[in-house]
Amino acid sequence: MLSYLAKTAQNLASIFADKSDKIDKDILEELFIEADIDYDLIELMLSHLPKYPSRAQVQEQLAKLFALDSTAIPQAPLESTLPQITLVIGVNGAGKTTTIAKLAYHYLQQGQKVLLGAGDTFRAAAIEQLQLWASKLQVPIIASQQGSDPSALAYDTIQAGLARGVQHIIIDTAGRLHNQVNLQKELEKIDRTCAKAAPNANVRKILILDGTQGSQALAQARIFSQSVEIQGVIVTKLDGTSKGGVILSIAHYLQIPILYLGMGEKQGDLIPFDSDAYVQNLLDCFFISDT
Repeated sequence: MLSYLAKTAQNLASIFADKSDKIDKDILEELFIEADIDYDLIELMLSHLPKYPSRAQVQEQLAKLFALDSTAIPQAPLESTLPQITLVIGVNGAGKTTTIAKLAYHYLQQGQKVLLGAGDTFRAAAIEQLQLWASKLQVPIIASQQGSDPSALAYDTIQAGLARGVQHIIIDTAGRLHNQVNLQKELEKIDRTCAKAAPNANVRKILILDGTQGSQALAQARIFSQSVEIQGVIVTKLDGTSKGGVILSIAHYLQIPILYLGMGEKQGDLIPFDSDAYVQNLLDCFFISDT
């Protein structure tokens, strides 16, 4: 069972037991709101249900609305001599730097070489934090002084990765609010620079979202996807919270694959996202037998 849905699941299971396997839609609505599912999405589901839907009827609607696309984002071919370049984006506080470290650890565990790029040149603390992670993981890092050109840093990182023959280049970017037009334009420039630095390499943009922010996280994803094409999302801070519905909203509205779930602060606390398992776990939570 997904821990961050456990509380909602228990509430719903007890209500179904009291209602002889049926539930008032108003109560169902409240429970889905608790889970941080987008309200328009909730209304869409409820519009197809009777006043007192059964477990089977609710399950059917969830399966229709939340059957996530399990198609993986494009990856660099294993036989490719070019690295997989990952540009990590998101707002401050979403957990970008820690997630980069987790990604690096994930690839290291697969026996692959990794190079990090400290592209958040606006904050000295961000550079230092990533350098500390690089030291801990024993991976090389390209960094420059605070205030330097982030596009130039990205270019230098990619060139270094090509020269060293690494399989993965992971580049941090400055945390920016989704409504900061100038910084969004800068992100577009960094993206173009990455494409020019390695024209034939696979460059992907991964958005890091705080799973506790609900509708705000969905708004961030919408705006960021207007600036650059996002190939995947990592949802962080899902440990110790009963929320997580933003996963459903992003997958339904934006059709962006959810790649990983951040479940803690340790380097190994990054869980590959399995859409089929997620949907099944969600349904299992909501339809726990009362026997």
